[in-house]
Amino acid sequence: MNTKQTIINSQVSGVLLLDKPGGMSSNAALHRVKSLLRIRKAGHTGSLDPLATGLLPICLGSATKVAGFFLDADKCYRTRIRLGESTDTGDRDGQLIDERPVSVTERQLKSVLKSFVGESDQVPPMYSAVKLNGEPLYKLARQGIEVERSARKVKIYRIELLEFSPPEFEIILNSSRGFYVRVLAEEIGEQLGCGGHVVSLRRLGVGQLSIEDSSTLEQIEQIEHLEERLRLIVPGDETLSHLPKIDLSFDAAYYLCRGQTVRAGNLPPDGLVRLYENTVGFLGIGTSLGDGRVAPKRLFHASGV
Repeated sequence: MNTKQTIINSQVSGVLLLDKPGGMSSNAALHRVKSLLRIRKAGHTGSLDPLATGLLPICLGSATKVAGFFLDADKCYRTRIRLGESTDTGDRDGQLIDERPVSVTERQLKSVLKSFVGESDQVPPMYSAVKLNGEPLYKLARQGIEVERSARKVKIYRIELLEFSPPEFEIILNSSRGFYVRVLAEEIGEQLGCGGHVVSLRRLGVGQLSIEDSSTLEQIEQIEHLEERLRLIVPGDETLSHLPKIDLSFDAAYYLCRGQTVRAGNLPPDGLVRLYENTVGFLGIGTSLGDGRVAPKRLFHASGV
């Protein structure tokens, strides 16, 4: 690797909005992006199933420090569900384990969908990346082992029925972090008395980020020059634009970067904020304490993300 390339690898930082293709794992997509952009340090922001397509923000360089904030973000999905057939994975990639007749009206379906809006407890599926004693559950599931899983609080903000063509239907939904659409498909099927599984799944949004601003691997590959590919990278702080922006004085920034709480103007009552100082730029993420002070949450190098 030449000196120029080494400099590129060490300096590039930001977030690439990838439209992950179907049939590819999130880790495989991550490694392909690293190769195309010649980046050493990178991480994705929460796995998408190989079956799924759609928005997969990939953090590059020092921007890997913001990955956790995407994990906590709400998500938007479009999914197609087939009724009358249940699989061991909850999607079309699994083995068929049950078939039942489907006799469902659109009115019945809408009523069931409506019942899922709001907060509920959801048990993660065995075929998931949730870890037990450091081992992903899907590895146990492939060995035919099923273990008890704790339910998690999740929330659906809205579900909209886009198409109903029995035995399949298509919906769009907004959900909280940690939500499994495959589990939703199974639960909808059970409430309708016929079972069900995911046929297709596409992630349309992560927090304020949209699939409309993403690029496919093919589109990146078609860009001949590396410098032009790098222009697809979005600064890390811009991808967190849903967080309020707070400007700090030089003195306040100095003490904040040394782990102290500082006073700042225009703070929200609580929650996370983006912190800036005029001469340095983006400092990192802070937490509003509700009393006119902000505490450091995740800070970056002085040069920003």
